[in-house]
Amino acid sequence: MAAAVEIVDLVKTFSSSFRRKTFRAVDEVSLEIEQGQVYGLIGPNGSGKSTTMKALLGLQEPTSGVCKVFGCDSMKVDARQFVGFLPENPYFYKHQTAEETLKFYGKLCGMRGKELRGRIDELLELVSLENARKRRLGGYSKGMLQRVGLAQALIQKPQLVVLDEPTAGVDPVGSRQIRDLIFRLKQQGTTVFLCSHLLEQVQEVCDRVGIIFNGKMVREGTIEELTSVQNRKEVVIEGVGRSVLDEIEELVESKGGAVVASGAPHKSLENLFIDIAKQVGEEAR
Repeated sequence: MAAAVEIVDLVKTFSSSFRRKTFRAVDEVSLEIEQGQVYGLIGPNGSGKSTTMKALLGLQEPTSGVCKVFGCDSMKVDARQFVGFLPENPYFYKHQTAEETLKFYGKLCGMRGKELRGRIDELLELVSLENARKRRLGGYSKGMLQRVGLAQALIQKPQLVVLDEPTAGVDPVGSRQIRDLIFRLKQQGTTVFLCSHLLEQVQEVCDRVGIIFNGKMVREGTIEELTSVQNRKEVVIEGVGRSVLDEIEELVESKGGAVVASGAPHKSLENLFIDIAKQVGEEAR
């Protein structure tokens, strides 16, 4: 079975008018994504993430190297039938409704009639926009527009979905909704290639992660492989007093170890915000 994505020694250079120099945006990047995986490519702005994605999508021709989608060369038109794409800043006709927008993209993909109507209903439910289907996109929030963008990327039931900064400019509640959608895609067996600079977002949803800096892949692996501290172990204890903790610290020190930190665990600020938002929403009902 062919991998969903295979990138081998990808190089992409751009010409500069200044002193006729060239700039290497992607420098011998290689990665592989198995079918059904969620893969995150992370790095700072200008690191080569989006250029790598565009080469995979056939939007930019590689200077050298190979990009394949389910075994097909990404520069061939046939490869694009497998792929749905949500760019960082998708553009939609603001006078159209969500329903009209999905109908437009569905027809571009060759869908018609009952099949298309059923798919539109399915996607609007998936992205939780059933109640806003008749509202013009000019009145949508950023998060709602991103969910419309995700729906259009899924219109032809792609096997691979490529998402470039899907939660850029979206508030924490909208960001959580988009991440939940990514989890649902994974459950359905859809492969997801996610590009982001939001590390917590990537850590929550991705099976494997590649870290790219200055066009080079510097680390790659599972979340566990990348984030575990090899010479430390973590133990979570509840329901004991300070005296028990003192005894544990003494035991650890007697064995030649050291307690690096202790205290109550903390939730992230984002999770706190989400919990409060849910509580306020439930109280308002």
